Order: sequence, then structure tokens, then C-alpha cells
Amino acid sequence: MTSDDKKVTLNVLNDLIETSKDGAAGFHTCASDVKSPELQQLLESRSQQCEAAAEQLQALVLQLGGKPRDTTSVGGDIHRRWVDLKAMVTGKDEKTVLSECERGEDVAKRHYRDALGHPELPMDIRAVIERQFDGVLRNHDMIKSMRDSYAGRV
Repeated sequence: MTSDDKKVTLNVLNDLIETSKDGAAGFHTCASDVKSPELQQLLESRSQQCEAAAEQLQALVLQLGGKPRDTTSVGGDIHRRWVDLKAMVTGKDEKTVLSECERGEDVAKRHYRDALGHPELPMDIRAVIERQFDGVLRNHDMIKSMRDSYAGRV
């Protein structure tokens, strides 16, 4: 791997670490903004899954000799504040909170697609990103389905 390819790979991994940390924090925020204990537990589980993804990516950065990010993004922070505000206004309506979760997963999907558009990624790292992207897609579809089921209850 050339030094330029290594820089690109480290940047891609660090961007995805931030995305995963945003997901973990976002799911945690959404879990605290819903009333249903079952939904809280499910969202906390997704939060832990995102945190595990971030840790896996951080290990890859370390293996490449880089410094892994350990923070969320400013955009993710703003989105979580918006989710909290919206939950206060709507009375912690599950459908509204799930809609915001889905919006966050839309951002994650875009970031993972962008990451996979880098041809210089080594195959082993690309494989990890592809597996994690599959998880993002599953999370998105599950959240969308749950949101739709809550919409039908109104």
C-alpha cells in the first residue's frame, strides 16, 4: 500500500468510526426518548452494535499505525439535540423518534456507500466495511419497519 493509499484508508476508517459513534449515541438518545421498554431495549442493543463496529474500525486504524478517532461528529451532536427537542414537543411519540432514527441511518448508509467507493482500500478492510454496511442496511430496514408499524397504531 502506498503512503497516499494509507492516508486515504485511514481517513475513510476514521470517518466511519465517527459515523459509528454517531449511530451509537443516536440509538442511545432515541432509546431514552421512547416509552416502550421493548423498544428501549432494542434501540440500546443497536447502540451497542454501533459501538462494537466503531471499536473494530479503531483496531484497524491502530494496525495501520494511525490514530483512531474517538468522538462523534458535530452534525451527529446537532441531530441528537434535535431528536431530544422533537421528543419533548411530541411527548416522546415512538413514531416520531423512530423517524429520526431512520434519518440517522440514512446518513450512515450514505457514509458507508461513500467509503466503499474508494478503490484504494485493501481487500481485508473493504470486507470489514462491507459487513458493517450490511448491518447498517439491516438496522435501517428494521427501524423503518418499526416506524411503519407505529404509524399504523395511530
